[in-house]
Amino acid sequence: MDGIVIKRRNTQKIDDKEMEACIMKRTAVKILDDLVRRRSELGPCAGELRAAFDLLAAGFAGGGKLLVCGNGGSAADAEHIVGELMKGFLLRRPLDAGRLAALERTVPGDWRAFAASLQLALPAIALTGHPSLTTAFANDVAADMVFAQQVLGYGKEGDVFLGISTSGSSRNVLNAALAAKAFGLRVLALTGNSGGSLAGLADVCIRAPERETYLVQEAHESLYHALCAALEEESFGAPD
Repeated sequence: MDGIVIKRRNTQKIDDKEMEACIMKRTAVKILDDLVRRRSELGPCAGELRAAFDLLAAGFAGGGKLLVCGNGGSAADAEHIVGELMKGFLLRRPLDAGRLAALERTVPGDWRAFAASLQLALPAIALTGHPSLTTAFANDVAADMVFAQQVLGYGKEGDVFLGISTSGSSRNVLNAALAAKAFGLRVLALTGNSGGSLAGLADVCIRAPERETYLVQEAHESLYHALCAALEEESFGAPD
């Protein structure tokens, strides 16, 4: 996978931090390579998987966050991804010296025990939650704009939007992707084999090589687990 050339859909200038993020730790590369070895049917996704890693790693390195959404089983996947990024997945994520010093100054009593119950995070928000907001917006404004509204509210230039749609045609996910592009976010898509309309909006689209919805979702879980593990290794693992 080290020799893959990444073709990007947009012409946005790649800054120094993004270039730095493209130089992966060997241990992070191994996680992505191992997935393709274990699940050879995902081999066609290898290039886009690496491109998705580069996009996400650059976003996090630049202080950005991930906004992610989907419907049905893909909504569950959105929440699952956030769960892997916002806390330890395969690694311990102890706090850095600066945060430890801040807790020592602020927390009364046993600040070390307080600190031991916190873990460093890769900031991510699932747009599928927030039932009061989403139901009110769906009722008062437009149900298919619920995710787009949250992209407007939470998103900033440098963030990454991930839209998950097995068909690539979910209207509320497409609208969110359009809002993300308009407001300077990078767009990542996780779809089935066709890619649908969502592929055309994405900087990177990982197309699971399946057509049946449940098979696409099974592939998605393997793909995003590998991405989350590689991102964690890149951000919190030991140096090569």
